[in-house]
This record gives sequence, structure tokens and C-alpha cells, in this order.
Amino acid sequence: MGATVTIIMPAYNAGPYLAESIESVLAQTFRDFELLIIDDGSQDNTAEIARQYCERDHRVKLFTQPNQGVSNTRNKGIEMAKGEYIAFFDADDLWIPEKLAAHIEHFQSFPELGLSFAKVEFMTFDGKPTGQFSNSRLQNIQPEHLYYENLVITPTNAVIRSRVFEEVEGFDKNLSGTEDADLFLRVKCQGWNVEGINRVLVRYRTSLAGVSSNLDRMEEDWNRFSNKVKLYAPELFQQHYNRAKAVFLRYLARRAFRLRLTPQIGVDFMKRALRADWQLILREPKRTLLTMLAVYGSQILNLFRYPRAFNQSLQK
Repeated sequence: MGATVTIIMPAYNAGPYLAESIESVLAQTFRDFELLIIDDGSQDNTAEIARQYCERDHRVKLFTQPNQGVSNTRNKGIEMAKGEYIAFFDADDLWIPEKLAAHIEHFQSFPELGLSFAKVEFMTFDGKPTGQFSNSRLQNIQPEHLYYENLVITPTNAVIRSRVFEEVEGFDKNLSGTEDADLFLRVKCQGWNVEGINRVLVRYRTSLAGVSSNLDRMEEDWNRFSNKVKLYAPELFQQHYNRAKAVFLRYLARRAFRLRLTPQIGVDFMKRALRADWQLILREPKRTLLTMLAVYGSQILNLFRYPRAFNQSLQK
């Protein structure tokens, strides 16, 4: 008989954070779990750290493989999982001690619940709290809400009933950034309920560096995701594509501002968002107007900071 929960932790060069992350799993008040750490071709001491925990606690198991990418690695974990529920855990994030207990109670209260998630606290990449928390919709979630944006925020926040994977394929290895949003949407489209818990149960390490800094690549990946939606949920795509695109482009505009990129980049994303669905201003006035204020204000300040460029722009 397997453990109640299988925790799948892909790990690639995770040495600096791995021990703290594993400790947050072992500190769970709900104890009936197995932790599958899959070292995806790391070149640091990831495997050595994981092996030390395997010797200390029989629930921790280490698997190593040549680098295959995070989606393939998570899918391998799904294949090996023995638990009634499957939780995902990125090797640099942290769990609150009551996380698993809260999700198990959630599932036991709602037999049709396929995916349970919670609120997220954001921390800096060096582990300092930012004082910021996710404000995703938690109740009455429809497919379009999961199409508009990734309500779950991160796979570390997701616990999925294992029976779901008998009907829904795992992570799409052809996506690189939206693979989790795609999976969560497919769970809902398959008829399972998706619902959040109104508690902070995850501390999510964020960084402005890396893949997520390449905004053009993020947009290309979102387009691949949206093309998939067109195939498996054509009515959803037809009715909600413009709004979903507008929300995503607004997100890229906001991210360009946070990355302190050339102001025109954020302005261009915001213009395209409003062209896709100008009613975004009416539907979500606070988020939309604040983003517009940030990117357009940044552009104006930049023009006054560099008056020669400002004068040249007037002459064009």
C-alpha cells in the first residue's frame, strides 16, 4: 500500500536551496507521504544532498537521470507515483507545515475536486519575504478563468487527485512556461472541480532573471498554449481568446516595467493588450489603469530625462 501523497520534486542544480526545501516537506504535520526527488542531470551537489536525506528518512527517494527538462521530469514522477494524491514541488520553494493536511481535508470534503491549491506568499530569490501575496480567484472557477491567467501561480501550489491522470495527460514538454497553466486548464475541461483554499500554504521564490525575463519567448510560449486550447476547447478559445490575450499582454507590460526595460517595450505590450480587448479597462480597472500608469509614466519620464531624444521624436 503506497503513501497517501506522492510529492514530486524535480531538481536541477538545486544545491543552494534543496536542503531547506526538503526540510519544509519533512516538517509537514501530515506525515503519510513519499518524496520523489528526481535529479535532472545536475552538475552540482544536488544528488549528494538528496542522498543524505534518503539515509535519514525512508520516505525520501532519489532518482537520477540525464537532463530531460522539467516537464519530462514531472511526468516521470507521475508514472512512479503510488499516492492517492500527487503534489508538485519546485526545489527552491517552501511549504508551510500545515499545507498537506489542509489539502487532504479539502479533498475529503469534496469528492469531485480534482485540483486543490491555496494562496501564495512571494519571497525574493535569496529567501526574504516581500510582503506580497497572490490574490487569485479561489471559488466558482470556470475554464475561462484558468485560460485568462494561471490562478495556481506555481506547480508547488498544486495538489492533484491521482485518478485525474487516468483521464488527463501530464505536462506538455513542448511548452516552457505555460505547461502548468495548460495542465490545470485541461483538468477543469475534463470535468473535475478546481478550487483554492483561502490560506497561505506556499512560499514562492521569484526572480526577474532567467527564462521568465525573455518576454518575447514568453509570448511565443503563450501562443503555443493558446493554439492547444483551440484544439481541446474550441468554444472556450472562440469566446475568450481576445480577453485572455489582453490579460497576458498586460502582464508582459507590467513585467517589462519591473525589469526596467526600455519604456517603449512596456507601452507596446499595453497598446496591444487594449487592441485585443479594450474592455479590459472596464472589467479590471484597477490592475489595468495601474499598469497603464506605470508604463506610460515611465515613457514620459524617460523622454524628459533624455530631452534630445524627446525633441527628435517631436520632429518625426
